[in-house]
Amino acid sequence: MPKVALYGRPGAGKSTLAGLLAEELALVGADVLSLKVGAPLYELQAVVHAMAGRPLLDGSEQDGKLLNVLGSQLRRINPAALTEAFTQRVRQAEQGRPRAVLVCDDLRAPDVEAVTGLGFILVEVTAPDAVRLARKHARADLSAGDEHHLTEAPIGAAPWWRVDNTGGLDDLRKQAAELAGEVLR
Repeated sequence: MPKVALYGRPGAGKSTLAGLLAEELALVGADVLSLKVGAPLYELQAVVHAMAGRPLLDGSEQDGKLLNVLGSQLRRINPAALTEAFTQRVRQAEQGRPRAVLVCDDLRAPDVEAVTGLGFILVEVTAPDAVRLARKHARADLSAGDEHHLTEAPIGAAPWWRVDNTGGLDDLRKQAAELAGEVLR
């Protein structure tokens, strides 16, 4: 079971690449499963917004400031809270869908050791700051996360593969197809 973890700065295109990678893998008959280290944060975000009387309309909305706070507090209480839950979901996937390619599009610096310990290969997604920030501002996020928050710290581990997302969607799709071929080798 190949396992791929994408990392990069906000707006670099991790989620877009993950979607394209899943499409390319599916074209050759691969089963693909997306797993997020931050899944518990998105669940908590929905609860907080509902409790505040402002429920989220769908699961794609992100309140970056809230996610920063929730992540910091979860890690304060239990530094491994996110990676323990992620490990459980990976183990369930290994049992239930043993041939699936697992794709994680939200790897952060504090989680690298735990995620690579599960057998994930690292793929770095980059884009120039001007491009990245323009993409980030174009998203429909409820609030932007702090660019200097602990979770946005650079990842020091060497990537297995690099994707330069400077160009458009067609260029990124080509890189996703190339990456898919390498992942399935």
